[in-house]
Amino acid sequence: MNASERAALEVVERLREAGHEAYFVGGCVRDRLLGVESKDFDVTTDAEPERVRELFPRSEAVGESFGVILVKDDDGIATETATYRLDREYSDGRRPESVAFTKSAKEDVQRRDFTINGLLWDPIEGRLVDYVGGQADLEAKIIRAIGDPRERFQEDRLRMLRAVRFAARLGFAIEPATLEAIREQAPAIEVIAVERIRDELTRILTEGGARRGFELLDETGLLEVILPEIKTLQGVEQSAEHHPEGDVWTHTLIMLDGLPSGTTSTLALGVLLHDVGKPATQEFAADRIRFNGHVEVGLEIAEKLLDRLRYSNKEKEQALALVGHHMRFMHVKEMRASKLKRFLRMDRFDEHLALHRLDCTSSHGMLSNWEFMREQKEALAEEELRPPRLVTGADLIAAGYAPGPEFKRILEAAEDWQLEGEIASKEEALERVAREFAA
Repeated sequence: MNASERAALEVVERLREAGHEAYFVGGCVRDRLLGVESKDFDVTTDAEPERVRELFPRSEAVGESFGVILVKDDDGIATETATYRLDREYSDGRRPESVAFTKSAKEDVQRRDFTINGLLWDPIEGRLVDYVGGQADLEAKIIRAIGDPRERFQEDRLRMLRAVRFAARLGFAIEPATLEAIREQAPAIEVIAVERIRDELTRILTEGGARRGFELLDETGLLEVILPEIKTLQGVEQSAEHHPEGDVWTHTLIMLDGLPSGTTSTLALGVLLHDVGKPATQEFAADRIRFNGHVEVGLEIAEKLLDRLRYSNKEKEQALALVGHHMRFMHVKEMRASKLKRFLRMDRFDEHLALHRLDCTSSHGMLSNWEFMREQKEALAEEELRPPRLVTGADLIAAGYAPGPEFKRILEAAEDWQLEGEIASKEEALERVAREFAA
């Protein structure tokens, strides 16, 4: 039993001692039945919010009007504790206008999204409480909306993306009526805040099953609504010599299939977007299909997409670096030492390596450049990649050079000589600067 489960169990025990019903609910119950360890445990109870706060003085109201209280134990571990409720009218496809508390757990679970998330677990007696058929759907590996799927998706449009995420991560099928309801209502996903859409997309990309997730996004019609740039990859033919696997969409799906659960959001975004410039640059030349300038075009498209979904500047910077540099591996064996070392010392270079490996294994299968760069990374010590500079700005000023645009070019040239092993001391560096750059 981990600390989160222990904290949640203490909440249930205290509520029960006070004469209330209380159960574990949602994902932690689903995970228990699947044999997966949960990190988060939620509790549902018939005790109303004021009563929960009375029983747990250390609690915090995070959504008291919706019956949600955060109960903290002595170690600061928080357990989300929600009162049984009925949701009233949803007018915006995002949240209920109001709620009404109830004393019935059976009524409460009817408002939840999918049967596999509507299960209750009694940790005191060690028994499952299933009012929605969730256990049977877990065994059959089915994602099924509770009640009328159209109503569930009208209440909260984000549930359409959640259905895709659960199906992809768990390897489940979406039940036909639930799938059809998503197809019908896919255009309405646009009412959801882009941050919520972004977070679900990131989970689809990083929790495992990313390929299946994007196949389902396409099958449901969600892909063309939220990621039209990715939809355009379909049918974009490539040279059979370099891409025997098929079009750009197929190539991208195979790469997504290679992403393990727990991969970083930036690597996943790099994989998704690395060839996004190909549809706009496709040319049918005499010898083969070409995509001249697809990296530059792809960077523009990717930046607009990442801005639209409001990814952080840090995530955007790394994802764009992966897109912008993924073709450089073609020439690594011909690079000068200075250029090679600058490439190797790029931030999170391991992600560049991982992207290139996926790119190769999902197409022509040739890994010689990947192996070369991996060997170089292992062979070169940090001090060889980032040696203390022999020449600094202060040295140039002392030598009579005025700060300005040329200043940066001189310093970069001096560092290149150093990385190439052409100079070994400050004196040698300044002598060469004097020969090649006029003060």
